[in-house]
Amino acid sequence: MHDTKERLSQLWLFALLNYLYADVLALFDIVGSQDPAPHLPQWALLGSAVLMEIPIAMILASRLLPFRANRLANIIAAIETLAVISMQFVYPLASGAWHEHMFASYIFFGTVETVCTSVIIWQAWTWSGKAAVTSERAVGQSAT
Repeated sequence: MHDTKERLSQLWLFALLNYLYADVLALFDIVGSQDPAPHLPQWALLGSAVLMEIPIAMILASRLLPFRANRLANIIAAIETLAVISMQFVYPLASGAWHEHMFASYIFFGTVETVCTSVIIWQAWTWSGKAAVTSERAVGQSAT
């Protein structure tokens, strides 16, 4: 049976791959459109890099951090990520900026990302310290 650290790490990897592929499709849409490609300011590129670094870091952090820090980091990182995902839906719908041919893929990826990130929050929230101590002892015993 997988322990919670491993499960959280796998969920972050699954979420990251969905975030990346959704971005790849969006770039294909931009490049393939008749409109000139938008030039993003440096602060927007840096912000995107920081936001993408969260799930990348959480893949490793989920495996390495001790229980309390791990649980808190997963909850905070997932809530921050979920807030960004929700903007995927809110801003385009409010501004009318949806590209009609991208609408279905955005809804699909946004839904998958929302469910996965919500599962991360639930797993971390319901993770008990007792299970973490038992798991950490088992790892310590197998290392000796």
